[in-house]
Amino acid sequence: MSASLEEARAALRQRQGGGARYDAANAPARELDWARRGTAYFTRLLNGLPDAELDATSDWNPVSRRQLVVLAAYHARMLAELVAWARENRTGPLPRPARVEKAELAWGMTLPDHALRNLVQHAIIHLDVEWRDLGDAGWDRNVTDSEGRSVTVRETPQWRARLLWMVSMRLRAGGRRADVPAGLGEVLRETDPTELLPVS
Repeated sequence: MSASLEEARAALRQRQGGGARYDAANAPARELDWARRGTAYFTRLLNGLPDAELDATSDWNPVSRRQLVVLAAYHARMLAELVAWARENRTGPLPRPARVEKAELAWGMTLPDHALRNLVQHAIIHLDVEWRDLGDAGWDRNVTDSEGRSVTVRETPQWRARLLWMVSMRLRAGGRRADVPAGLGEVLRETDPTELLPVS
């Protein structure tokens, strides 16, 4: 972990005082930072888009901005379910695939604008709470999904960061490559955008 990130975390703990919840010592701090910065960045871009512009085409032609926003929301919900499965130390496979499904995307597309924005915020908060409540051992657990795919919980922050920053760059809402955190830019260059879209 970089000194500046560690210093920022120490300052935050001092400001928040006793009773606040923090990431486990074993948590992947750099990747969580990427994901949380991506959350703030994506949210700022989304808040700057009027409702009337949500249906415009994104840079993932013919995918609309609305589809990308729905994808970001349901991606957070899926990861929160996965992390909760590990946190609760449940046995057996997660009763869903470890990806956003087309049915979820289709349902999200029917939501009114205000409901979609609320879904985004609720899903973001839920995922961050699951990460914060995860103990040291939980970060190294593997979760098998309903299709037999094994996911290590430690992978989830980078997975989330990749999607959020990729969506932010494709939203046509002012996202800039120069804003991508150092270290993550190389990961994004090696990412096939189609792997982040629902395939089921």
